[in-house]
Parts: sequence; C-alpha cells; structure tokens
Amino acid sequence: MATQDIESDLLRGNTPTLVLAVLRDEPGHGYAITKRINARTDNALSMRQGTLYPVLTALERDGLVEGQWEHPEGERPRKMYVITDAGRAELERRTEAWRKFASGVNQVLGVQLYGKG
Repeated sequence: MATQDIESDLLRGNTPTLVLAVLRDEPGHGYAITKRINARTDNALSMRQGTLYPVLTALERDGLVEGQWEHPEGERPRKMYVITDAGRAELERRTEAWRKFASGVNQVLGVQLYGKG
C-alpha cells in the first residue's frame, strides 16, 4: 500500500473528529471547514470537500452538528454548521480515545514525543 493510500485511509477515518474540532472553535460552512483543517495541518492532511460533505451529513443526522442555510447577499447560499452540546461531548470522548490510541501506537513504533525523555 502506498504512503498516500495509508494517509488517505487515516484521514477518512478521523474526518468526523477533525470537523468537530474546528467547529468547536467557530461555526463554518464546508469550504471554510476544509480550509481550517488544511491550514492547521500545513496541508499535511489535504482535506477535500468531497470527503467532507458526507461526514457533515452524518454528523448532522446524529445530532452532533446543526446546519442552517444562509443566503449572503451577492453570494451563493451556503449551509453553516455549528457544533451541538452532544457534539462537544462526542469530541471529548473521541479526543480521549485518540490520545490512548496514539500513545499505544507510538509506544509500539518507538516514537518519542517532544518533551518526553
């Protein structure tokens, strides 16, 4: 499996968590969410909108985000998303699960994290 395929699989599996994390900070529409994820990772994750919209639909269906259509003057309508209280709780759960998972993987791989001796 190529490195790019591995990275794509990792991103796809963690996209809901990343979306919840950026929406925790401020609401956003799909394009803005994509740009925030890309910017926070210096484009290392290379999020694409085609990956994002099915995730937003599922998060909305599950009550973790709420979407509302906006019609900015002179612009195309866009759906703005905001994280719900249930979404914040789910993000906390996912963050803790990620910490444990990443720590275990790092231990197996022998990866030293900054600040650890």
